[in-house]
Amino acid sequence: MDFAERAASEWALRYPDLDSSHILVVGRILRIAAAVTAGSEVDLAPHGLTRGEFDVLCALRRSGRPLRPGEITTVTGASPAAITKRLDRLARAGLAGRVPSERDGRVVHVSLTRAGDDLVDEIFPAHVAREAVALDGLEDSERDQLGVLLARVLARLDPLEY
Repeated sequence: MDFAERAASEWALRYPDLDSSHILVVGRILRIAAAVTAGSEVDLAPHGLTRGEFDVLCALRRSGRPLRPGEITTVTGASPAAITKRLDRLARAGLAGRVPSERDGRVVHVSLTRAGDDLVDEIFPAHVAREAVALDGLEDSERDQLGVLLARVLARLDPLEY
């Protein structure tokens, strides 16, 4: 019996008239996310990064262009305050920088430095490999089906189109 089964079973005893079967799905998603995040934190620590900071670096690297802090907030799902803190830390580490917009001085664009580009290029392949291990027990068709189902759930909760 895994954590989600145990939790659903225990809640069913406490609230027998309440359907707690969703815990079997949501509970497992949360546990998987926690396990993947914890593994990432271990891998990133030698580089002086947290998972949240790495997410910011990856958002900038994959965009191929400078982003406004609000765009980083949108694509990472982190709060504006968290993004500000992460950008401050990444700037101090020489991995990212803020540049005022030429058109509007109130607007700031964030971009990676060469060191930031190089660090993402160094770390990202191992990061992807670690996440792939979580799905190794699935056939390609099962992984694809799981992706489709999770996308449908996510669309109900996070309807933003990126």
